Amino acid sequence: MTTIHTRPAPRTSAREAQHEHSWATESRHPTSAGYVLYVRCTTCGTHRVDLQDHRETPPAPLSRVVGSPKRAHLWEVLSGTA
Repeated sequence: MTTIHTRPAPRTSAREAQHEHSWATESRHPTSAGYVLYVRCTTCGTHRVDLQDHRETPPAPLSRVVGSPKRAHLWEVLSGTA
C-alpha cells in the first residue's frame, strides 16, 4: 500500500511524548451527550476533558492535554483568557 492510502500518524507534543499519562477523574458531570469528565495526570499534573458516552464504554478525549496547574489553570485555557 502506498503512502497515499494511509492515514498520517497522530502528532504528539514533546510534553505528551515524555511519558504515558495516568488519568484520575477530578469531577464528572452528566450531559445530554453522556458524562463529561475533567481528568488530571497523576504523574505530571496536566489536565484533559473527556466524554464518556455510556457507562460501559471508556471515555474519549474531548480536549488536548493542557499544561500543569503550575503554568496555567484549566478554566483559563478553556475560556480563552490564558
